Amino acid sequence: MTAAPESAAPHAAPPGTQTLARGIAVVNAVARGHTRLREISAETGVGRSTTHRLLQLLLSTGYLRQLDDGAYALGPALIELGYQALQENPVTGVAGPVLRALADRVHDTVHLAIEDRGQVLYLDKIPGTRGAVMRSQIGHRMPLTRTGIGKALLLDEPGRWGERFLAEQPAGAGHGLDRDVLTAEEFVRVMTTSADRGVAFDLEENEPGILCVAAPVRDTSGAIVAAISVTATRPYMPPERLETLTPVVREAASSISAALGHRPR
Repeated sequence: MTAAPESAAPHAAPPGTQTLARGIAVVNAVARGHTRLREISAETGVGRSTTHRLLQLLLSTGYLRQLDDGAYALGPALIELGYQALQENPVTGVAGPVLRALADRVHDTVHLAIEDRGQVLYLDKIPGTRGAVMRSQIGHRMPLTRTGIGKALLLDEPGRWGERFLAEQPAGAGHGLDRDVLTAEEFVRVMTTSADRGVAFDLEENEPGILCVAAPVRDTSGAIVAAISVTATRPYMPPERLETLTPVVREAASSISAALGHRPR
């Protein structure tokens, strides 16, 4: 499931920034699917007349656009800024050639992601040449503990494993209503094994029929700054292939890390 960033509540804004905070809250509300004036006002807690004025400003500056039916949508200025932010991230440029080579080698979908505000944020995706189309998209977000790439981003932070798992646990999990029946303690044990191996797996926890192998990318300080993954549908990712891909994905992540200045100790 994708999630837009949390809005900045106007009442929490530092002195002198309330109008800016309200504008950001309006943009975030539209990003979360609230596309009508009434909905946006209710979501942000901002009065309807003020919300209308903010919408007019955001329309005139290109941060929002209005559809033929009157609904609001994200505008071209955000596309431009998002693309610029993506290009300015050093990981994206460094990882590109490695990701393309990896995709050519494995023929499956390859992802690059970072952690942003407690979620997986996809920076790059190279679709595979076989199997079903993945729902992941550049700029979309996923839960950390439900995705292989998210688990890889968490490998160095054992203190967060149980807490994040419980926070992201789907409603009904453990009661026969969801694939996920792990307890927090069992998840921590799985993550401990993953940290020892330097790779993490998604065994259909995020999307039925989709499996992946993921590994962390480190910077010059040794900190995890991103992760990559190879993802495929079940027919193309039997257990033995998960194992075969483990050193391949780990090596690709190490190549990106080396280009960022990381030197294994």
